[in-house]
Amino acid sequence: MKTVLIGLLLATLATPVLASGSHEGGHGEMTVGEPGDKSKATQTVRVTMKETDDGKMIFTPNNFKVRKGQTIVFAIKNAGELDHEFVLDQEDKVMEHKAVMEKFPEMEHDDPNAIRLAPGKTGEIVWKFTNDGVFKVACLVPGHYDAGMHGDVTVAKK
Repeated sequence: MKTVLIGLLLATLATPVLASGSHEGGHGEMTVGEPGDKSKATQTVRVTMKETDDGKMIFTPNNFKVRKGQTIVFAIKNAGELDHEFVLDQEDKVMEHKAVMEKFPEMEHDDPNAIRLAPGKTGEIVWKFTNDGVFKVACLVPGHYDAGMHGDVTVAKK
């Protein structure tokens, strides 16, 4: 059973890397898009991550509207007192990742569509949205999604 869990974990961790097209000879992409070129960004969206006095955890803003083909810089600040993540992906992938994080809460990430920030820290994700649809942003630190730390990115056709 332990071998199966390790295999599943490794497969889950490998999927974003392969899907992003970073493997040799590959040009595939994630459904949500691909890492963007900052020099081609047409918009910067400032996002704050924090806890509220009533126990909620939030992104401000938590809903975004962009256009297919657009490159966005998400400038992210953790204004809270706990570590938080900003993960951008399709909903089913977010939920799969959430389940793995609940089993392995200290799991480290090195994915272009995700960033984990300590309190007071800032970072960015540069992303090109290559497909239209509705995608998710989420904090997958155990308990944070359930406390409200998620939102939608709506990508409209050009």
